[in-house]
Amino acid sequence: MEIEEAREVRTTCPYCGVGCGVLAKVAADGQVSVRGDPDHPANFGRLCSKGSALAETVDLDGRLLHPEIHGRRAGWDEALDLVASTFSQTIAEHGPDSVAFYVSGQLLTEDYYVANKLMKGFIGSANIDTNSRLCMASSVAGHRRAFGADTVPGTYEDLELADLIVLVGSNLAWCHPVLYQRIAAAREKRPEMKIVLIDPRRTMTADIADMHLAIAPDGDVALFTGLLAYLGQHNALDRAYITAHTNGFGQALFAASALDLAGVAAATGLSEDELGRFYSLFAATAKTVTVYSQGVNQSSSGTDKVNAIINCHLATGRIGKPGAGPFSVTGQPNAMGGREVGGMANMLAAHMEIENPEHRDRVQRFWNAPTIAQKPGLKAVEMFQALADGRIKALWIMATNPVDSMPDADAVEAAIKACPFVVVSDVLAQTDTVRHAHVRLPAAAWGEKDGTVTNSERRVSRQRAFLPVPGEARPDWRIVAEVGKRMGFGEAFSHATPAEVFAEHAALSGFENDGARDFDIGAYAGVDAERYEALEPFQWPAPSTTGRQPVRFFANGNFYTPDRKARFIAIRPTTEVRTSPDYPLILNTGRIRDHWHTMTRTGKSPRLSQHIAEPFVEIHPADAQRFGIGDADIVRVSTPRGEVLVRALVTARQRQGSLFAPMHWTDQFAAKGRLDALTAPLTDPVSGQPALKHVAARIEKFAAKAFGFAVMRQRPAHVAAAYWAVAKCKGGWRVELAFADDDIDWAGFAGSLFGAPPGAEILAYHDRDAGQHRIAAFDGDQLSGALFVAPGPVAVSRGWAAEQLSADHFDRRGRLAIVAGRPGGIDVDRGAIVCSCFGVGANQIAEAVRQGCGSVAAIGAALHAGTNCGSCRAEIRVIVDAQILQAAE
Repeated sequence: MEIEEAREVRTTCPYCGVGCGVLAKVAADGQVSVRGDPDHPANFGRLCSKGSALAETVDLDGRLLHPEIHGRRAGWDEALDLVASTFSQTIAEHGPDSVAFYVSGQLLTEDYYVANKLMKGFIGSANIDTNSRLCMASSVAGHRRAFGADTVPGTYEDLELADLIVLVGSNLAWCHPVLYQRIAAAREKRPEMKIVLIDPRRTMTADIADMHLAIAPDGDVALFTGLLAYLGQHNALDRAYITAHTNGFGQALFAASALDLAGVAAATGLSEDELGRFYSLFAATAKTVTVYSQGVNQSSSGTDKVNAIINCHLATGRIGKPGAGPFSVTGQPNAMGGREVGGMANMLAAHMEIENPEHRDRVQRFWNAPTIAQKPGLKAVEMFQALADGRIKALWIMATNPVDSMPDADAVEAAIKACPFVVVSDVLAQTDTVRHAHVRLPAAAWGEKDGTVTNSERRVSRQRAFLPVPGEARPDWRIVAEVGKRMGFGEAFSHATPAEVFAEHAALSGFENDGARDFDIGAYAGVDAERYEALEPFQWPAPSTTGRQPVRFFANGNFYTPDRKARFIAIRPTTEVRTSPDYPLILNTGRIRDHWHTMTRTGKSPRLSQHIAEPFVEIHPADAQRFGIGDADIVRVSTPRGEVLVRALVTARQRQGSLFAPMHWTDQFAAKGRLDALTAPLTDPVSGQPALKHVAARIEKFAAKAFGFAVMRQRPAHVAAAYWAVAKCKGGWRVELAFADDDIDWAGFAGSLFGAPPGAEILAYHDRDAGQHRIAAFDGDQLSGALFVAPGPVAVSRGWAAEQLSADHFDRRGRLAIVAGRPGGIDVDRGAIVCSCFGVGANQIAEAVRQGCGSVAAIGAALHAGTNCGSCRAEIRVIVDAQILQAAE
């Protein structure tokens, strides 16, 4: 594909489920720039910090560019023949359930569709599951139990029309920043809008909340069954809606009444006053949207949580109406598309049910398939357990990194290593999962491939290529189709373009669909390449029949159950104590603002590591005192399954008795940061989604004898330290360090770390009695690397030190400033970066406040901080308030 000068291509962001439109421009010299698409109805031009930095992630560093077999380069024909023959032979010898695909919400719908078709219709097994099982399977299960289908009733517009937004288990400000900003903008126009945050942590989302309910872990079922009981007791029900459009209300209300208000308070850790204020606000506000995410889904009671929320909306008739409804926001860019094509082990294509013989027959006839899966396959956790015990003998992993993201991750890694045949399709040559593959297949990345994705409000958007496909990489749908051909199914996998795959997917959605199925995009069944290229974002349903379709579901009933009525689910709240004297704390895992999944993309961006560059754990000050932990100490967090070494962040935002740590760090970026090695394979009994937010753990201070920080031009090949965490920075790399021993040849360590060239000028400062060592190496006018060592956490400014890699160092005074570890002359220390979009640091914000900027808006006007994605605005407010308070003392 030729690169056209300054051509701007409309595409879609590859991160979360908001599905923001992106305009990508490629200049004549190949430089890529991105901006938000002002015409896309998901974001109207907004992008978060991750989306804004996409241009920094499209380089070819570390890319897998050629097929490999057992570590040697191979041709595509040899690799594909081996994959096809090995899967075919395994099936012949052990049956179709002896093979499996583990796929990803990072795949495009066309990729997902072909993989699901091959596994379920031609191999004849349902052993295809996805990392989406880890993020939204409980929402799927809850929707299907209540509505009869996996239907998201509302739209993003409802967030702007609501009078009350209830955010449950969602740090929207960091995990879905563009939706957060849409709500914030609506709130500015209508200050009477109320927002309630329900989360054990006081996250940055609390900045916008009128009420923060710091609920106990997994207290959500009790909270919302208590709400249902309250609605019944206070005559706040829509009895006409209940009678006309639902079943099972009496049983659900009876079950919800098992706990009185005092019992709910005990189960949730909230006061009766807090409960009363929240319940009365919900009861009195007709236009209410309840937004929920991983704090609800990633639980052993996740499906019950979803249905407890839905019960309250059904009971009040607040569903499918402008500004009212339950709303699941998804974590991945195409988790919804995967659900649509049936890319989960317990689903068929086009929202049809694998348990339904009529649905199985319909899909088999449409595909003209020799067989069809007769029963649900193995869900993600079950799949890797089957891999461990030998039931699965050939596994194909696509676009995901289960060695880091699956619960009980060490056991998952051991199972993959022991599997007789593992294929991995990925864009990177080295990940913690790719390293165990017998066959590595190079996949096209974002910006190189064409297809569609579906966001959280059922909006289908195009991802378009704007870069040439490098090396021998291929799109995933084409790789899978080629294997299908080689397995003897050539006619069924003869697609020449992604447009043909999408047209088939659309046609199946409308096939024999008389309105009894929710997912219908039959209007696009005949799409050709030209129409596909020009495809505008659209919401389903979009059936082949003419006429405008409603954008919301269920305002007037018409659910997808056999009697077309919604089902209330009777739920009795239960409590489970997982802590013990040995593991007295609850570990909650999650995401941070500027990184994504296992950092295979965001780890390439210097900008995105400025905010947080190493693994950490949040701990309440009282717990920190109890366990003898200080701020910035290195600590060991452990469970019966494993341990990690991370930095301690002592903060009152964390709930006492609980810990929070992010899941992003891998062996590629840290010495011992794979957090999901700590989590258990405990799953929700209905959805199969693992409980990643309620893990019994303990914490102890790591006895570090020395701490270090280093910057260098080249990524270190090996770091001889008990604790290390490496991050990309402008001009090179930065590394955090901690050592179990301080009897170290620091000059030799620095040399091995930097890889300084022969003849490099070395400047050093050593105070052995104080444990202070500072070493810098210069290659001509450029800094090759600098190492700072201290007996406690190193106080040098990380941002300033990293900037020295890009600066010229002509004079000795400037070089000595580096060894001194502090800016000299006119150099400015921006401090810790708060605004990644504009590179604004805490010191700059504090100084602006001292100069008269007394609000977040004033900081934005002066420094631009917080004016792009806005996800840093809460942190800016903290700094502003602290400076104002300090000035008043």
